[in-house]
This record gives sequence, structure tokens and C-alpha cells, in this order.
Amino acid sequence: MLAIERKNEILSILQKEQSVLVADLSQKYKVTEETIRRDLDKLEKEGFVKKTYGGAVLNENTNMDLPFKIRERTNKAEKTAIARLVTDLIEEGESLIMDSSSTSLMVAKNLKGFQNLTVITNSVEIMVELSGCKGIRLICTGGVMRDSALSLGGKTAEETLSRYNVDKAVMSCKGIDMEKGISDSNEFEADLKAVMAGCAKEIIWAIDSSKFDKVSFVKIMDLKAGDTVVSEQPVSEKWKDFFEKENIRFVTVPQ
Repeated sequence: MLAIERKNEILSILQKEQSVLVADLSQKYKVTEETIRRDLDKLEKEGFVKKTYGGAVLNENTNMDLPFKIRERTNKAEKTAIARLVTDLIEEGESLIMDSSSTSLMVAKNLKGFQNLTVITNSVEIMVELSGCKGIRLICTGGVMRDSALSLGGKTAEETLSRYNVDKAVMSCKGIDMEKGISDSNEFEADLKAVMAGCAKEIIWAIDSSKFDKVSFVKIMDLKAGDTVVSEQPVSEKWKDFFEKENIRFVTVPQ
């Protein structure tokens, strides 16, 4: 395994487990502990982790934004389950806006069998995924490329989106909180998601359970009546009461 591949895998493990031990990683990858420490040194210099005695923990700064390829591998089973649920909420003939999140990409993989959909997106990955699907009309927002997220944004993307009125927006986020609302780690992404929300009759928030009761760097918007939140497992009674009070639909895997 190349050093960059090992480093990315370590970061993916940290994203899910929050912490790692040098000894465990050394055994897993069959390399010396010194090699693992060098990997962790590099990740710390890049701002992704904080080294601890014998290991490292994920840097939980609210504006920390992991590369798309790392996020795509994290909580994959949970995102796959969410994607199936979201797909069930989409109907033939509808128009959609989809953000550049890894969860939206999972949803896009399930749309290939549709015969009549319009999809507007700022995601390079979704454009590639759905290219060649005869039943799907693809519209790209254009804009400035953000390499780490494989997404487009800025004024050009916002102006393109403002021309459209769609049935549904499918989006994700870095945090959902009853008081602070929906938030993300990057202003570039958050601003565009707010514009996307304004174009849609209905917003579907595809949010895995690790994001609940979390607040990230910049607020996108508050949850509002008529929104749908989709997650892979049931929420607490407190969240159930909140959703009912605010007239927000919650969808999860049947128990």
C-alpha cells in the first residue's frame, strides 16, 4: 500500500472512530510504529488530527473540511441506507437540485433507473455518475471549482441556480441542532446550499445519525415546516417531539 493510501485510510478510520492508536495501526498495516507516527505527523500538520500519547484524535474544529474521497468512504453503510430511503421519496417526472455531499452522490447512484428526471447539481462526481443516463436531464451550475470537495460554487453557480424552480432539493450537512439549525464547515458550500433551498418546493435533508446535536462552522438555515429529514436510525424522543412540533417529516429505516 502506498503511503498516501495508508494516510487516507487512517483519516477515514479517524472520521468514524474519532481516535486511533499507533500500535493498532502498526499491526493493521504491517508497518513499523515509527512509520505510523510519521503518517500522523503529516495529518497533524495538515490540520486533520491532534496527536496524543500513543495515538491521535480527530481534529473537531467546526471549520475542518475533510477531502471528498475521505468523506465518501466514511459511514458508507449508513449513507447507503439513507440513499435508499431518499430515492423512495423521488418520483418520475420531478426536477431535483442535489448538493455536492457524499450522501447525495449515494442517492445519485440510485437514480439511474429513472426514465424522466431533471437533476441540477454543483457536484462533479454526480455529473460523472449520471452522465449517459438517457432518462435523466443533467444541468450543471458551473462556477469556481473547489478541488477538495469536487464541487462548483461562487456567484456563477448561485446565479445559475436562481433561474430554476424545482420540486425537491436533496442536501446534507455537517451538523443539525435544534437551536443552531443546519450548519456546514465551509462558507463556500453553505452559501450555495442556502440558494438551493430557496429554489425548491421541498427540502430533503439526508443526514446520518453522527451529525445530530452537532454544530459546524457556518449556519446554512433553520429547519422549517414541510422539510423532510432522512436518517439511518431512529432519533431520540427529544428530536421526535421537535420534529412533530415544527411540522418536519422524519424518515428512517422501519424498525
